[in-house]
Amino acid sequence: MTLRGVMLDRLPLDRGDLDFGALAQGLDGLDYHDATPREAVPQRIAGAGVVFTNKVVLDRDTIGAAAGQGLRLICLMATGTDNVDVAAAREAGVAVTHCRGYATPAVTQHVFALITALATRLPDYAAAVRRGDWGAAGTFCLLDYPIRELAGGTLGIVGHGDLGRSVAGVAEALGMTVLVSQRPGGDDRPGRVPFDEVLARADVLSLHCPLTPETRGLIGAGALAAMKETAFLVNTARGALVDEGALAEALRRGAIAGAGLDVLSAEPPPADHPLLAGDIPNLIVTPHSAWGTRAARQRLVDQLAENVAAFRAGESLRRVD
Repeated sequence: MTLRGVMLDRLPLDRGDLDFGALAQGLDGLDYHDATPREAVPQRIAGAGVVFTNKVVLDRDTIGAAAGQGLRLICLMATGTDNVDVAAAREAGVAVTHCRGYATPAVTQHVFALITALATRLPDYAAAVRRGDWGAAGTFCLLDYPIRELAGGTLGIVGHGDLGRSVAGVAEALGMTVLVSQRPGGDDRPGRVPFDEVLARADVLSLHCPLTPETRGLIGAGALAAMKETAFLVNTARGALVDEGALAEALRRGAIAGAGLDVLSAEPPPADHPLLAGDIPNLIVTPHSAWGTRAARQRLVDQLAENVAAFRAGESLRRVD
């Protein structure tokens, strides 16, 4: 089986510090592109047997045309599948794989970096020191911003895959009670708590579910109103899970105590994005960097090589189709 590969958006994955040897050896040629504009996709994947994509969209027409030119496998360089028409790939006889669990340690530590920064008011205290507030305080410490302990609090989790379970384990080690929410569109399972109850009880709500028609806009004005005024929202999953305009207004009104986000609905965001306004209190936004440790990125590349090798061997590894 001859299998030539094309990688459409290498740049977000590789900063020149990764080993692609195993992946390249498993293919009969591999072309790399740092980025691919949408209009260039058909030309670049023409004749390729494998296409690697992170965020580049592969829609029904693109997949159908490429399948007629030899496309046999789409390898997602991520866990989410919302940028590929999986149903169209199935109809065209094109296999789709993704990567799983590669960034669990990295994202877990980022989740708690956001949570602890909000609970300790770390950005505010760091800014106060830079302004000279500590030097002018006249006491050995500065306690201008209320600090909260996580121990004894409740963490609500929406999405209980590898990452959700990892976050739950750390929360329990910190002395928190964990509530795992039922997810819209998902099966009810023993031990899951109704979503409305989780909203009402959680001191921290952390999102780890995929973006689906049922979860898009999951955290809207109604959900935010149902949360405690003292609660924090953390989203390291997909930006469109949250109604961003509603969140901006909720933070301005003090309807919830704070939010930590590593994802937005548009990435990179436009300058007028509602969550980039300068008047929103207790909001931390990081640039989709939670997954980005070198170790996590290398694990992703290694999984890509495994997925290709399994496909060539007639096996079904990390298939989503």
